[in-house]
Amino acid sequence: GLAPRLPLTGRVLEIASGTGQHCAHFARSLPDLTFVPSDRTPEDCAALASRLAGIPNVEPPLVVDVLQTELGQRFDAVYCANMIHIAPRAASAGLMRVAGYALAPGARLFTYGPYRIGGLHTAPSNEAFEGWLLAKDPDFGVRDIGWLEQQAAPFGLELVERIPMPANNFVLVWKRSESTNRP
Repeated sequence: GLAPRLPLTGRVLEIASGTGQHCAHFARSLPDLTFVPSDRTPEDCAALASRLAGIPNVEPPLVVDVLQTELGQRFDAVYCANMIHIAPRAASAGLMRVAGYALAPGARLFTYGPYRIGGLHTAPSNEAFEGWLLAKDPDFGVRDIGWLEQQAAPFGLELVERIPMPANNFVLVWKRSESTNRP
């Protein structure tokens, strides 16, 4: 999974931490890394801080709205689970922008969720799930990996690995270009 692909030390930003369950799991499993959870509002971040209190390698949450935020910090990895399909299309481009600027050269972005490949669903359950998502909001949906690659490229991110996961999901591994020039 993800753990062997993360750096051995450094700071990992989680975008759209939600309940904080992923951050808590990774922080407890990988004590040599420092995790920085985030979410869109100060209220969400206050709830995250409460849930993650007492885990020594978790920093206070950051307010990060991928549609607006400009981070002035560098991270050794960025992780985002289950956001791309339950957010407007613009959020995917925003995620790539935030990660492209926040990642150190050579560092990686990890995204998790269901994806289309070559325009096709990878399983009937993902197609049904997308129907449910589109009924909630026509700007939600299972994104195509090729489309995501187009969103990532302007920010120096290249897809380097696609890892199959349970329930027809994938972890996509994106590498920030080694160039020291910002995108």
